[in-house]
Amino acid sequence: MTFRNVRKAPTILRPSGENNESKRGRAMSKIVMKTPLVEMDGDEMTRIIWKMIKDDLLLPYIDLKTEYYDLGLPKRDETNDQITIDAAEATKKYGVAVKCATITPNAARVEEYNLKAMYKSPNGTIRAALDGTVFRAPILVKGIEPYVRTWKAPIIMARHAYGDVYRNVEHRVDGPGKAELVFTDENGNESRQLIHEFEGPGIIQGLHNLDESIDGFAHACFAYALDQKKDLWFSTKDTISKIYDGNFKEIFQRIYDNEYKEKFEAAGLEYFYTLIDDAVARVMRSEGGFVWALKNYDGDVMSDMMASSFGSLAMMTSVLVSPTGIYEYEAAHGTVQRHYYKHLKGETTSTNSVATIFAWTGALRKRGELDEIPELMRFADLLEEATLETIESGKMTGDLALITTLENVEKLDTEAFILAIRDTLDKKLGA
Repeated sequence: MTFRNVRKAPTILRPSGENNESKRGRAMSKIVMKTPLVEMDGDEMTRIIWKMIKDDLLLPYIDLKTEYYDLGLPKRDETNDQITIDAAEATKKYGVAVKCATITPNAARVEEYNLKAMYKSPNGTIRAALDGTVFRAPILVKGIEPYVRTWKAPIIMARHAYGDVYRNVEHRVDGPGKAELVFTDENGNESRQLIHEFEGPGIIQGLHNLDESIDGFAHACFAYALDQKKDLWFSTKDTISKIYDGNFKEIFQRIYDNEYKEKFEAAGLEYFYTLIDDAVARVMRSEGGFVWALKNYDGDVMSDMMASSFGSLAMMTSVLVSPTGIYEYEAAHGTVQRHYYKHLKGETTSTNSVATIFAWTGALRKRGELDEIPELMRFADLLEEATLETIESGKMTGDLALITTLENVEKLDTEAFILAIRDTLDKKLGA
């Protein structure tokens, strides 16, 4: 079924007699924040969940301070995507951001939303502005077992956050002609390399990366592996991409040899490089418990595989860490389009909100750490504990109910699951 010109999410109805400020007569004082978070709202079902999380799990307990940016597709279209750039600049200013899942439009989405342009990925735009590395780790909970039976510990994905297809330049070739790669240096000297002699229609794509960004990626991966006391794997395809991927390999090896080798050996840790196809085979036979570093697109694909293999795409944390100490937290999954269309038709959905909750808790914890607000850090910890304890008690969304090893589970709809977490949180808080 096709939905066109979808512009605004319907109002969310609350159970009668409840409101966020007076539920159960809460008298506790709210946690006071000092510095705002940058809040980036998103699209479709995750936008619905975003509001539920704020209304039921955050606003009753925190005097929430955010600088709000609506990155929903209609607002991006209205501003010609300037709002995405503005959100990235605000993140540089405040140092911590939390982002809802957003749509990267294809041709079908351009038609559906009547867009002026096929805008680039908001995540790609933000990551290009901040640079850095995206670390993604599965959220483990009792009763949800990995599909790969050998995995005993989380596999943490370290994804480069700059370049590759997210900063590409593309061109449609309509007929015969010659395509060349041309570089003009600052003195005006040109170097040329033939890409292809076209005899008919085709396509061209240009990618780039920066040594400075790859350096930062390598340092972040080595430092993170040392901090987590885990081995570090790195994989590309330098046998095919001898210059582009080969540059990644050479930079990682140089930095390891010069700055991290002795530290790794002293900690009893291993760093090794292998081709990505070999790495995939090794990962499937491993017990887990290591950091796997990947280029931008490779990390995007493999982190989704990892999340699904550990139980659900909605059970993975994601944080972008820039070289200058800026943090952007988000869920690692998409906007849950299928559930949103059901929601628009008034049908009940059972959408997993765990990764979005953990995006908020990650950002709140980091804000509390930077601003020295231990109460805010403790609240983030308790909300995560309440989320996992709710699932372990047998109350969960449909995706988890299908795969859990727990017995007598209760499948809850989207909002009922969030309200169940709130009940668990209240008990932990003594409310």
